[in-house]
Amino acid sequence: MGVIVMRIADIDLTHRMNKTEYEQKLAQLQLELLHYQAEIIEKNAAVILVFEGWDASGKGGVIRRITEKLDPRTYEVHPIGAPTKVELRHHYLRRFWVRLPRHGQMGFFDRSWYGRVLVERVEKLCTKEEWRRAYREINEFERLLVDDRTLLLKFFLHISPKEQLKRFKERQENPYKRWKITDEDWRNRDKWSDYEEALDEMFEKTHTAVAPWYLIPFEDKKLGRIRVMEILLQRYQRFFKYVL
Repeated sequence: MGVIVMRIADIDLTHRMNKTEYEQKLAQLQLELLHYQAEIIEKNAAVILVFEGWDASGKGGVIRRITEKLDPRTYEVHPIGAPTKVELRHHYLRRFWVRLPRHGQMGFFDRSWYGRVLVERVEKLCTKEEWRRAYREINEFERLLVDDRTLLLKFFLHISPKEQLKRFKERQENPYKRWKITDEDWRNRDKWSDYEEALDEMFEKTHTAVAPWYLIPFEDKKLGRIRVMEILLQRYQRFFKYVL
């Protein structure tokens, strides 16, 4: 299990997991997740998993491991990029409302509505008044979802600047992964401290009883994936036992 901490500086990045233990636990957890997928359908619930994290932290990889053995008809993955010109004409939450899973389905968000208080704040793509107001708007939005038979889990995947640099270089040198690295990724490294400040405030103001944050060390991807899946299973058990 990952320990819930509310500051980036408090996350311990030193732990590791060996490959044999990882493969054994992964197979076990994927089978248990498949069981709960049937519960989601049977009890007509909705599940939303939000993944935020540094560039190259492993968001796509953990989503792929969670969904690998699931029925693909019952979930959808949403990789969130910059809003389109049409989306910019609406409230920023609208483009997420239209992507929410219906009851009996799961939705995975690779980045999310938290862009308003992270990238849009740091890159000055919205006004200070807009991103300050967003904490309240997001909390109210998530409260509505949870009240409507939805299990909402929010994960932030943390790595060190050194590890990120290593992964960036690996992507550049691998022709099959080169598409994952952009000039913007390199520029964002120069604003690491600005993003840390924004993250700490985000955790402080949006870590709530109904929608807590889980800050997961992903310096070792194997260990990080297992921790995310263990938390997901634990939350499933509580949700189906005490909520539904």
